[in-house]
Amino acid sequence: MARVTVEDCIVQVPNRFDLVMLAAQRARDISAGAPLMLDRDRDKNPVVALREIAESKMQLDVLRESIVKGLQKHSDIDRPEEGGEMLELEQELAATLAQQGAEASQPRALPGADEYDDTDQP
Repeated sequence: MARVTVEDCIVQVPNRFDLVMLAAQRARDISAGAPLMLDRDRDKNPVVALREIAESKMQLDVLRESIVKGLQKHSDIDRPEEGGEMLELEQELAATLAQQGAEASQPRALPGADEYDDTDQP
């Protein structure tokens, strides 16, 4: 079982803070079932992650991207092309509601005197 040192990894990732973030993300991926790029040799996931980084077995850009995606609260997915149909329906509904609102806000004519029958007829 070869021992991994920071000096081995610093060659690949010059910033130690970035190294910690990348190794932690890779260790999480391994825990989630991602395939190993090296033999485990009874090492725990963080050690395997550091060994993979030190031996350039991982694409660091992919790890960085997965860190960013994991921290995002909103996805950058564009609306699908079929969304145009939905947009048309939304606009049609908004126009109908606006028209109904305009009709409801117009004062109504009061009933005329001929509509009321005040006389009591037996």
